[in-house]
Amino acid sequence: MAQNGVGGRKKRERPNILITGTPGTGKTTTSAALAESTNLRHINIGDLVKEKNLHDGWDEEFDCYIINEDLVCDELEDLMEEGGNIVDHHGCDFFPERWFDRVVVLQTDNSVLYDRLTKRGYAGRKLSNNIECEIFQVLLEEAKESYSEDIVIALRSDCIDDINRNVSTLTDWVRCWSSLP
Repeated sequence: MAQNGVGGRKKRERPNILITGTPGTGKTTTSAALAESTNLRHINIGDLVKEKNLHDGWDEEFDCYIINEDLVCDELEDLMEEGGNIVDHHGCDFFPERWFDRVVVLQTDNSVLYDRLTKRGYAGRKLSNNIECEIFQVLLEEAKESYSEDIVIALRSDCIDDINRNVSTLTDWVRCWSSLP
């Protein structure tokens, strides 16, 4: 870590990016493609929680693990300080603000999202809760409240062309970020 970054903090050599959004918006697909394009490390929080037991049990109603946010942050601290990470998760408000140089909120048309989620087997409250989150832009608001608005961007993610365009846009951003003094 050489140069000074924002607020006198040392700048990482490689940026950290958070890719967030309602389940089904294409976070993992986008993150994997971006990691391949930029040689950044892709960290899927859902997989990490399962692999390292970073949870407090199972939520029967929503059919998912109850994430222990403190354990997740402890597990990631050194990697995030090092830089060069793409974090893929549907929530964003528990990560330290200092970790991220760009926060991307993927957004998907509700009819497209409904189809994606029903194909995954989402039903009942789990399905309606996620569709409502997208309608009311809950994750975009959460991102804007948790991080400096100048690093938060919303990107459309309805189809493969959108994903390709988003990966290209973010790859260009990574290249520009890495060349800044």
